[in-house]
Amino acid sequence: MKRRVVDFLFLLVGSFIFALAINLFVIPNELGEGGVTGLTIIAYYLYEWSPGLVNLVLNGILLIVGYNFLSKNTTVYTIIAVLFNSLFLHFTKDWSVSSNEIVVNTIFGGVFIGVGIGLIIRVGGTTAGSAILASIANKYFGWSISYALLFFDLIVVFFSYFIIGAEKLMLTIIMLYIATKVMEFLIEGLNSRKAVTIISSNADQIAMQVNEVMGRGVTVYSGHGYFTKEKKDILYIIISNREVVRLKQIVKDADAGAFVAIHDVRDVFGEGFMKLAN
Repeated sequence: MKRRVVDFLFLLVGSFIFALAINLFVIPNELGEGGVTGLTIIAYYLYEWSPGLVNLVLNGILLIVGYNFLSKNTTVYTIIAVLFNSLFLHFTKDWSVSSNEIVVNTIFGGVFIGVGIGLIIRVGGTTAGSAILASIANKYFGWSISYALLFFDLIVVFFSYFIIGAEKLMLTIIMLYIATKVMEFLIEGLNSRKAVTIISSNADQIAMQVNEVMGRGVTVYSGHGYFTKEKKDILYIIISNREVVRLKQIVKDADAGAFVAIHDVRDVFGEGFMKLAN
């Protein structure tokens, strides 16, 4: 029950922030948007139709079409997000922000869009429209949700060229790129970590130092070189960003010729890190 309440609050806040992005930054600066929201904005520019009402109608149609491609939980959360988003689009239509700097507005529009959609997707919902297509692409083709969303959004954005012109189109693309990076950050996790793979002839000493000095666990795999067939232990370690320098020094002292690969990981759960949520 507690988890549902938290999810509901995320959907509420995310929908509100997304609506603010449209009414405070996008429409006043005659920028475009992607997906269904982009179509509602085009309809507003051409016919002054209510973005909230058009958003509700078009997303309702897409929800009916995409119902079978989403889980029950995602469908329910998406319906909630669409209803709140349409409601907030209507109630905040007369809000404004005192800024005439279009580049600044473009940046903040991207941040608000990314935060709004990111909060909704993080708890398992979508904003319908192209987000449904992005979820389908993620499920069946393994595409990143954030980049799939950018792809489908850009299709609509390019059509808006004939309404908003080349300069506003370029600013819109910048805004959507910023939104994608912010969204990716929220969806993939806030607790960035480093995963380190080490191949060394002195793996035991490195593992012991990591355990004793750094207090981190080490997973050991058995492997061998394809050409030499020489067997070696492969160490896999998850550490925080600030521990990278210390680990490099440990490896250098034990085996200066060791092979070390470091890459980013997010949402690390388990002993020594975050607890896995129910």
